[in-house]
Amino acid sequence: MVSDEPTSVLRARVGAEVVDTLHRSAGQGFLGSMPVDDQIDHALGFVVAAVAGLGRTPTTAVDLGTGGGVPGLVLHSCWPACHLVLIDGNERRTDFLAAEVAGWEDGSEVVVVRGRAEELARDDRYRGAFELATARSFGRPAVTVECGAPFLGPAGVMVVSEPPREEVESRWPEEGLAEVGLTRRSRTRFADRFGYQILLKSGETPDRYPRRVGVPAKRPLF
Repeated sequence: MVSDEPTSVLRARVGAEVVDTLHRSAGQGFLGSMPVDDQIDHALGFVVAAVAGLGRTPTTAVDLGTGGGVPGLVLHSCWPACHLVLIDGNERRTDFLAAEVAGWEDGSEVVVVRGRAEELARDDRYRGAFELATARSFGRPAVTVECGAPFLGPAGVMVVSEPPREEVESRWPEEGLAEVGLTRRSRTRFADRFGYQILLKSGETPDRYPRRVGVPAKRPLF
């Protein structure tokens, strides 16, 4: 499986068109201050964590708050056959990504969607439609799980980037996760630098979630 491969082999999976796009994205100010090579390594950690959580490569995935394209575009390089939806609410970022992907010969499996996760998660095209959801800098844990859980089908997996040093249990309370049908699984690291929390869709997400735009952040579940 991909997760058993050395870091150098994983890096070699990232296509030149993705690297070029990420450099352009960084030039537009969409990726923050971390160097692009480090951004790619961070994104590869999602690949490892997702395969560890699912036990295989996903066939469908959604990247929440994809921003300038990480980890979403790197996921595409590693899993070219995976139907991948990149979600972001910012017009400039989504226009940029859509234009980039349109120029790729293999871009048919990548779809860029502009919109708020609170609204898209109630769309029949997306609710319960994915085996994997990723979140790099989407928001606090309570916001991430409320907005992300509805996208997952049964036994789906969510992978969330973690800060380097923090109490894991305090971020992912069992009762709060159960409210949206999730269970905390293992925490993984990649390249001895980046941490990720793996969550399992172990139950139904009630129809009332996610709440309307802005409410998950204003009145978090935990």
